[in-house]
Amino acid sequence: MDNRDGDEGRRTFLAGAAGAGLALAARGAHAASAPKGGEIPPTEDLMREHGVLRRILLVYQEAARRLPAGEPSVANVVAGAANVVRRFVEGYHEKLEENFVFPKLEHAGKLTDLTTILRTQHAAGRKLTEAILAATKSGTIATAARGGVVADIESFVYMYAPHAAWEDTELFPAYRGLFSEAELDKLGDKFEEQEHKLLGGGGFEGSLRDVGDLEQELGIHNLARYTPGK
Repeated sequence: MDNRDGDEGRRTFLAGAAGAGLALAARGAHAASAPKGGEIPPTEDLMREHGVLRRILLVYQEAARRLPAGEPSVANVVAGAANVVRRFVEGYHEKLEENFVFPKLEHAGKLTDLTTILRTQHAAGRKLTEAILAATKSGTIATAARGGVVADIESFVYMYAPHAAWEDTELFPAYRGLFSEAELDKLGDKFEEQEHKLLGGGGFEGSLRDVGDLEQELGIHNLARYTPGK
């Protein structure tokens, strides 16, 4: 991960990343709302899952802003967000990428430098999630530990905002180009099987509801709050 300009640089970046994430998530949701034939193609499904990730980044950003003040409920929100990351992002979404997307592109000799970076970032993200979960295990975050948790959250946001953007604009379009429409249909079935296997009955919708609950807890559930001047 790049810690170029220290904590101040990170905080400046986060403000821009949040706005960019909202715009990209909105585009992904629009694409997913009207899929050809009534089914969401697997690559668009991956982009829709990035919408959940980007909303987690917003939760993390707001939580990091409030943590130094020691608000009691914020530790539970951070723990909840980290658990969604572990279960949905790392345990499901990234497994799809590592088991299906990256190997297909690497076998075709496409974007291999990018897949190497993305694999490295997956590993780095898991270490950050583990550290955040460990710090919130008791349901509270000790005063002395708050700075470290904020730093881990900021590192996670700093890495995953561009990580998701590169995948949406570079990786997934190239991956889709390797399949015919019929092959994409079969791939979609495989992805659905993995969703049920790894996430159980809740699936994507359950994870989205969990993030929505965290947004409600922080009072950031209204999209209008991100409009300049509001």
